Amino acid sequence: MMVIGLAGRPGSGKSAVACTLARREGVEWVDLDQVAWRTYASGTDVHEALVNRFGKTILNEDQTIDRRRLAERVFGDEAARRDLDRIVHPAVARRLREILHSLERGGTRLAIVEGALLASSPHVERSDYDAILWLEAGHETRRRRLQADGREDHATRGNTVHPGPGAILVDAEGTVKEVTERVWTLVQDLQDTA
Repeated sequence: MMVIGLAGRPGSGKSAVACTLARREGVEWVDLDQVAWRTYASGTDVHEALVNRFGKTILNEDQTIDRRRLAERVFGDEAARRDLDRIVHPAVARRLREILHSLERGGTRLAIVEGALLASSPHVERSDYDAILWLEAGHETRRRRLQADGREDHATRGNTVHPGPGAILVDAEGTVKEVTERVWTLVQDLQDTA
């Protein structure tokens, strides 16, 4: 099974492209945000570590993590961001390996792992991926996409995040169909040379 990481700033089209690709036979999409959220569900070690580091103000009444409050606490504070990554990313990596193993046993030919920080976090084990693709779109394109999705406040998130070494840059300007075709062509080229 080939494992492709799909990364980029908010609004670069990661989710739309991954969702479109997952409609193809033998292709599965893993959303790392969803995986991360499950790793810090109430009662987990990660939940406890986050509350210890960031305080009870990040909790909802039912003691679940309020992602919006956690984001407000972390974005804009580089030390807090590093702590969040240090706490969450290793747990996400462990769970991702379990998911990928299960997909491979089930006959998946291509796993698209979508996550904003795949190409830039020091906590990501790049050897788990055959390639990491970085979708690059301009600020105005990203802002427009986020606005259409009701998430315009995310437009400035990730502005300081850049692709790490080895990430393959993909032009993410244009329609979802156009960007998806660029990614699919690149994936096919990677499969041909594997």
